[in-house]
Amino acid sequence: MAIKSEPWYIHLILYVVIAVLVFILVQVAIIQPAEIVEKEEFYQKESRLRMKNIKEAEILWNRKYNRFTNDLDSLISFIKNDPSVVKVITGVDSLTNKKTNPFEALISTNPVEDTLRYFTQVMPDSLKKSPKSFREYILQIDTSVQADTVINQSGKILRVDTTRKIGTRYYLEDPDGYGTIGDLYQDALKNTASWE
Repeated sequence: MAIKSEPWYIHLILYVVIAVLVFILVQVAIIQPAEIVEKEEFYQKESRLRMKNIKEAEILWNRKYNRFTNDLDSLISFIKNDPSVVKVITGVDSLTNKKTNPFEALISTNPVEDTLRYFTQVMPDSLKKSPKSFREYILQIDTSVQADTVINQSGKILRVDTTRKIGTRYYLEDPDGYGTIGDLYQDALKNTASWE
């Protein structure tokens, strides 16, 4: 009794199916996760650069107004239009002869050069939203209330003076979870980033 062998084209079809399945497995297991990780690293770096630039704008705002702000639109307008910001961006330190520009160029905007137009027009418009989800950054400031009781010589309370101080600390949070800057309760963490 002779055993009949399977036709050659069945083996060919099986080899092709195996090759296609191996190709799909390599795509799903190796190539696509690498692309996802690369995108995630870009979003993290870009978001942290934007947050750092918001921090620098908050520091400049604090120098001028002696308080911080929780309004991103006002902060962006301040970067674009305030002469003191232009002075800092274009300034040069007299001792070290280095630029005094505290802002860093964003990855997504690819500036041709370190120009005033870039840092006062192009870059500020990118600061409002996170690059991944396009949701606004969460920016908060603290409000502290101090009460002082005024008492006369006989011990009678004359009045209670209340002082409210707004904006001594700020807190900036990325809506996608890439970090925070500042703290509303501790001065030691005022301009500290969570990733540093």
